Parts: sequence; structure tokens; C-alpha cells
Amino acid sequence: MPAELSTVLLVERHRGTLDKALEAVRTRAYWSPYPEHPKAYADADEGRAAFEALLGHRFPLEQPGTDEWTDGEHSPYGLELGVEYPHPDVEVLLPAMRAGMAAWRDAGPEARALVCLEILARINARTHEFAHAVMHTSGQAFTMSFQAGGPHAQDRGLEAVAYAYVEQVRTPESADWVKPQGKRDPLSLRKAFTAVPRGIGLVIGCNTFPTWNGYPGLFASLATGNAVLVKPHPRAVLPLALTVAVARDVLAEAGFSPDLVCLAAEKPGEGLAKTLALRPEVKVIDYTGSTAFGDWLEANARQAQVYTEKAGVNTVVIDSTDDYRGMLSNLAFSLSLYSGQMCTTPQNLLIPRDGITTESGPRTYDEVVADIAGAVEGLLGDDARANALLGALVNPEVKARLDAAPGIGEVALASRAVTHPEFPDAVVRTPALLKLDSAKPEAEAAFMVECFGPVSFAVAVDSTDAALALLRRTIREKGAMTVAAYTTSPEVERQVEEVCWEECAQLSLNLTGGVYVNQTAAFSDFHGSGGNPAANAALCDGAFVASRFRMVEVRRPA
Repeated sequence: MPAELSTVLLVERHRGTLDKALEAVRTRAYWSPYPEHPKAYADADEGRAAFEALLGHRFPLEQPGTDEWTDGEHSPYGLELGVEYPHPDVEVLLPAMRAGMAAWRDAGPEARALVCLEILARINARTHEFAHAVMHTSGQAFTMSFQAGGPHAQDRGLEAVAYAYVEQVRTPESADWVKPQGKRDPLSLRKAFTAVPRGIGLVIGCNTFPTWNGYPGLFASLATGNAVLVKPHPRAVLPLALTVAVARDVLAEAGFSPDLVCLAAEKPGEGLAKTLALRPEVKVIDYTGSTAFGDWLEANARQAQVYTEKAGVNTVVIDSTDDYRGMLSNLAFSLSLYSGQMCTTPQNLLIPRDGITTESGPRTYDEVVADIAGAVEGLLGDDARANALLGALVNPEVKARLDAAPGIGEVALASRAVTHPEFPDAVVRTPALLKLDSAKPEAEAAFMVECFGPVSFAVAVDSTDAALALLRRTIREKGAMTVAAYTTSPEVERQVEEVCWEECAQLSLNLTGGVYVNQTAAFSDFHGSGGNPAANAALCDGAFVASRFRMVEVRRPA
């Protein structure tokens, strides 16, 4: 029976999009094929109804090796989810996944890329449904769930496909090799080169951004010929289960085994990720989460190529500014967005104890801290706006850290509870800002550790030079996904750049408008660098995809 999605049809639908993606990653200019505004999608009510229809039922996913069903998700907004997912018998599931890899390998880089783009297109068409799934597993507010969990995540998936395609077609499929031998007949060989997948890719999902962090690894591995087993975070299964279901439908319609993409939902307390990570069939692992487990994966999953995004301590150096109000507004938004539950949110604000210079005169350390606190209060003073920016705390551990924050240092901005009008059981809290002195060892013990969530530290330092030294040590010892700096001095700007070049951290300078340090744009911005302890890979570059396959050569006489 012929495939419903023929190669010709896939080329007609998606080759143009792939070409534009290839151009975007070359130029680094703004581009996205997926609209980010909810009004661009006509299925808002249908999407919500589709999400609600999943609640309280077994998720419709038929894959080999299901030995029982499991659940355990709890919406941070208090909504009862009650969705059950298939639990795998890996001795059955993994062989079934490998069985489809030969045909997927033989399809070639272009066919694989176009199938991946069809998967992304179908996910995009259901963005409203996905947004509700992301919202009620991550705690993101709806607009952020829609954008970050929808089109922005889809952008990151497409970006990975584009990079994977580039790396695979770098080598020609075949070559005629002729070596002259003087008076003798030349030596002639016909050479064929095939991009061969490593094996099964394991994607270990995170709680806060299940699709945004999950799609790069999923699509990079799939586009390079690997089968992909998706092991979601137990609190955020639904968005990735939906993804797997869409992928399986598309693969089957394109004539490939749907078992190239499968779901591995774990039972409470099972620790399934550790079991899967050591399986010999698993050759690629993508992980976002704690440093402890990321380090364990890197040390123990020796049979696999491991890509990790772990914890870091993101830092802002405040030296001077010629737009004080813009700086305050930008920092307030960055500290508040999604209650600081982003791996890119600033944590340490390094401020000279003698103050800074601004366009309207000097400001002391105490005044700068008070003004940042005031900017956050002004931004979040209206509860409706606060709910739209903050979302809900994703888990009890974040709330525990926030509750303990006043014991760390002097409170410059106290956290307050916000009532959500639609979900009264949601735990919504505004950020806390604490004053710490870098000269005190007990303070350093606090600010030199990631405090994930809505807690930040205004750290008094002796000078800008001292701030740069502390920045360097922080990146080198603890890692950083983002660095920001405010300065009107070309020399200080050069010094900050030098620190970030040498310690390999992504830098944002003097952001005062509508672009924030904790946001990155696919096709243009690199997320992480892979060069400091916060992550061993960047989303997305050639290194992120190139080790997911190997070129195998076959030579024969011409």
C-alpha cells in the first residue's frame, strides 16, 4: 500500500520552508514560519476542548511493550488532569524501535527533514491544544505557554532539523575517485557515503519547558536517522505525549515505522531515566535538569553521546547606564517573567557599593536596589498583569526556596501572594530581592549557588573591576546560561566581552527595550554555549547535531 505522504507531496509542502530555515541559520536574521500570536490560529475553542477531552482518560497511544499504565501529573493551577500513559517494557519496546531504523536511514537526509517538517506543521496546527497542555504541566501563564511552548518551541525544532540537514549533506552521496599512475592504468574507485545513525536517542524532558527544551534533541536525533525515545518529566508528560502521538501518525503515513518515536512514561519514584540511560541501545541522550543528574549522565552513560543543560548562576554587572528607567524596566520584567523559573533568568545583580552613574546623576547602591524593587512592584502591582507574567510556581520545591529566602539576607523586596481569578488553587508569588555583601563568606555561600525560582540577589561589590572578577569566577566555577551588563564605558564593555569570550558565556549588553536577557530567538541566538559548566551543548549549532550520526563509506572498483 503506497504511503499517504509521498515524497513529492512532502517536497511541495515543506522544501521551501526548509530552504528558508537554511538561509536563516546562515544569516542569523529574524525569521519564523510559525506565528506567535494566538489570534493567528483559528482553533482556540477547539484546542481547549481537545485538551479537556484528554483529562481523566488513558492517553490514546498504541506502541509496543506496554505493560501497565501510569499517571501522576498535577497542574500547578490546581486542575485535576488524571491522564494515564503507557508504561514501557523496555525489553520489548527498544527492539521494536530499532527495527524501523534501516528504512529511516535509507530514506536519506532530505526525506527525513521533510517528514520532520510535516510533524512540526501538524503540531503547529494544534498549538492551542498544546498551549493548555504546557500551561497545566509547567505553570506558565497561558500566553507564555502558547508562545514558548508552541511556535518558539517549534522554531527550535525546525532549527535543529536545518542544522542536521546541513551537516549530513556536507559530504556528497557518491564520488568517482581516480588516481593517476603515470604510464600504468589509473586507480579508479566508486565511493558511496551514507549518514548512519548512532542508535536510539533518549530525550529526558524537563518540568518547566517540556517542548522548548525537548524539541531540539528530539528533532536533531530524528532528522539524523535515529529512533527517539521520549522520557518526559513525571510532572510534565502531556505536551510530549501529544508530540509523540503526532510524530507516530506522520511517520506511519509517510511509510515508515511509527515506532521510530515512542514515549516512556515512568511510575512514581521509578527513576526510569537512569535505567534507560544505561541501555546499550541508547546512543544519544538529551537532558535538561539538575546538575547532579546531568553530571551522573556524563560520567556513567559512556555508551552514548550525552548533551546536557544543567544549572548555572546567571549574572548582571551594573556599572553605569544612560537610560536608567529603561534599565530598571528591563530588569524588572526579566526578574518577573514566569516567576524566574527559567534557566536564563538573572540571579545575581552585581552593583558597586559606591553606586553607579546614570544620565541623571549618580545613584548609590541602596538607591539602585530600591529602584529595582520599585520597578518590580510597579510592574506587578496590578494582579491581572501579575498573573499574566508570573504564571504559577511549578512545584513545591520552588515555593520552599522562596519561603526560605528572607533568612538569607536583608529583604529589599518581599514576595507577595497573588490570587488567580480563574484558578484559585494556583500558587502565584511575586519575586523576592535580597541584599547581600560579596565580602561576607556566608553571603557568597548563598549567591554562588543557583536558587531556581523567583529569588534574586543584589550583591554589593567593591568596584566594577571586582564585579568582573566575580563574574569570571562565577561562570568558571558554576556556569551561566546568560550574562548581562550595563555600562556607558567602552573600556568596561570591552572587559565584559573579554570575560565572556574567555569563559564562554552568552552576553547581552545594555538591554533597555523590549528584548530581555532571558529570551533567545531561534535561527539567530545561541542558547547556552557548551563552554561552561551550565551546559555542554548549545541550542543550536553544528556540534549539537554532528555527533548524532557517522559517515560510513563503501568503496568498490569503478
